[in-house]
Amino acid sequence: MIAPTSLIPIHDDNPTRRFPYVTVAIIVLNGLVFLSEPHLGSGTSPKVAEFFYHWGLVPYEIVHGHQLGLTGCVGACFTNKNVYLSLLTSMFVHAGLLHIAGNMLFLWIFGNNIEDTLGRAPFAAFYLLCGMLAGLAHVALNPTSIFPTVGASGAIAGVLGAYLVLFPRARVLTLAFFVIVPLPAVLVLGLWFVLQLFTGASQQIGGGGVAWGAHVGGFIAGAILVLVFGGRGRLQQRQAQLGL
Repeated sequence: MIAPTSLIPIHDDNPTRRFPYVTVAIIVLNGLVFLSEPHLGSGTSPKVAEFFYHWGLVPYEIVHGHQLGLTGCVGACFTNKNVYLSLLTSMFVHAGLLHIAGNMLFLWIFGNNIEDTLGRAPFAAFYLLCGMLAGLAHVALNPTSIFPTVGASGAIAGVLGAYLVLFPRARVLTLAFFVIVPLPAVLVLGLWFVLQLFTGASQQIGGGGVAWGAHVGGFIAGAILVLVFGGRGRLQQRQAQLGL
């Protein structure tokens, strides 16, 4: 998940030209998938595990090109898993209410401006590409891990990286040590990235928990890809239309 820090963004003072349909659609899709997950219904633990293994990203599977079986199953509990497609599907599955709530909060605050700058279709492609590159970063750091990784945090980290590149001086209303204050994006997002980098380096990766490598990889991918997608030029056009 987009791990919480001592700085929690609430709102940014950064106007947009149009409604962020793609950002909202991504949030709604994540919500619908979350409501369909078996741990919210009457499913048993094996069904929950099967669900996450089926749709989640398992580094070992990507490296070896085939799916794992689960203990107690004959062969595999799911016979139609495309392990490479899990780079995409894992982005829309979450492990709990706090997991999805934290991710969608960050996407709602920062995604609308990146969508407004890049355009709807380019933003959709940018988001998915960031998520997949973040997943590959996680695989590269944990090639033998058999734990499924789920969540939109890698893709959202890409959005944060893009936001830092394009809007470093934007003011972000932030809950900082129980006080709400406006802070520059470069401080809020820069601190978030540094914490991901050093926390990930100080902990053993691959045993479950937070995929720090995906956060770092996604953030760097977003910072680079937003320029590849023409973000600077599009930003100038956006600012001219807004009279900034």
